[in-house]
Amino acid sequence: MLIVFIYGPAAAGKYTIGLALSKKLDIPLFHNHLTVDLASCLFEFGSDAFRTLRADIWRAAFRESAKADRSFIFTFHPEATVDQSLVDELAKTVEDSGGSIFFVELECSRATVLERLEMGSRKLFGKLTDPVLYEEIDASGGFEYGGLPSPGLRIDTESMNPTEAAKAIVDALVE
Repeated sequence: MLIVFIYGPAAAGKYTIGLALSKKLDIPLFHNHLTVDLASCLFEFGSDAFRTLRADIWRAAFRESAKADRSFIFTFHPEATVDQSLVDELAKTVEDSGGSIFFVELECSRATVLERLEMGSRKLFGKLTDPVLYEEIDASGGFEYGGLPSPGLRIDTESMNPTEAAKAIVDALVE
């Protein structure tokens, strides 16, 4: 079992790269926004109930995939409403089952994030699309998150298109 854990800021290309990688590896993409959409249809984003439900969904997905020896790609935007220990807990679930987890960090400049936020494709998933709101959330510490494991690969999505990024991940996995 392999989990490719792609993380980075809003609009860094997590979904687009994850989709390209999913096709290359023939494994499913568990786009985290699906969980956010599910939890936020019941509870306000960031509320205790929202956080609990989101964490429970992630735990169940990782646990059941580990039991079934099911590899997948997971996307994650580090932010303050996620408990710092949860990612370590998910990684332990995978590793305790004999699987492995490969962390990929996507990077891009703040200017690029702000420019990409307004792309029409982001509206399909109800993602954050307002640069002013992004700036407000960032200024209030909403995107602060520490403690992620060191990535096995870092990709600058300003200098590499999604197809090239997916290939770079595949290449890093076979090294």
